[in-house]
Amino acid sequence: MKLNPKTKRHETIKSNLVSCRFVSFRGLVFSSLEKGRSKSNWQVCLFFVLFLFSAIVSAQDDEEIMSVDSSIVVLNATITDPNGKPVLGLKQNQFRIYEDGIEQKIDFYEAEKTPFAAVILIDTSGSMEGSVAMARSAAINFLDGLRADDVTAIYNFDSKVSLVQDFSNSRDIAEKIFNLKANGMTVLNDAIYQAAIELGKRSEKRKAIIVLSDGADTKSGRSGDKALKAAITANATIYTIDMSLVNSGDKSRFQSQGALKNFAEKSGGIFIPTPGGVAMRDAFKNIVEELGVQYTLTYQPTNTKKDGKWRAIEIKVAKPNLTIRTRKGYNAPKEEKKK
Repeated sequence: MKLNPKTKRHETIKSNLVSCRFVSFRGLVFSSLEKGRSKSNWQVCLFFVLFLFSAIVSAQDDEEIMSVDSSIVVLNATITDPNGKPVLGLKQNQFRIYEDGIEQKIDFYEAEKTPFAAVILIDTSGSMEGSVAMARSAAINFLDGLRADDVTAIYNFDSKVSLVQDFSNSRDIAEKIFNLKANGMTVLNDAIYQAAIELGKRSEKRKAIIVLSDGADTKSGRSGDKALKAAITANATIYTIDMSLVNSGDKSRFQSQGALKNFAEKSGGIFIPTPGGVAMRDAFKNIVEELGVQYTLTYQPTNTKKDGKWRAIEIKVAKPNLTIRTRKGYNAPKEEKKK
């Protein structure tokens, strides 16, 4: 049964055990027991109503982040030369932005100095046994590279998403991180979604989600697509570090890496294959440095339709042989139907 919280609807569910009548009106759900039914049946009805109400509220929360105003689009672009080194010193007049192939007017431009907000997500599910200590060390290395105005929060995720350390510019790390153990299922998508929610509340123009995981989601209530859309809506670039074991099954590892690559590539970030030791430290050093030398540009789309459709974005620079990395686009807001 599907309830529409925005319109009046009456639906009746009947079985040989219970008969309940549900009325939904503007998001409020009520139940009335048909005459002649027992108290135990009333309790079953009440439980079912509460379950449905929870599902409706959850669905509304999921949609809320997707319907933010996109009258101003913010892009953070990483520009590198053929050797993979950041290209500095580019001017605004060297950039061109296209949305669905149509050039847009650049309203704001800033290079290098803009501070960033980041969320580090550490996978502590059962499949990460043996890798949690390495992920913890990586988080500490990331904090060591923060500039004075940069802030970072740390979450871990297994069967649920938990806060380890709230946003701070401190290089010190909470003692709680040293108690993290590998256990439970994996809610990777939910973790990225939650990180996007938190970053969406921040005022920094540069935002990043750094994921340390083996990539095998086993329990999330949200899809990978919904998590990715939430990150893009929050203007967050996703960097994914593959923590899967080298000797893990080829098929499962390939699928897990595919999920991590998808998050990174579509949000303008990078995917880092299974690292260790010096490679891990260098990877995090490079991410911090990259966030510090990005170009931030904004524009107001000429297409003002609120149709919920995908808008493809492309940045071009008037200099040859450069690699430009930014998010691929965004979903336009969708106009709510009149009641």
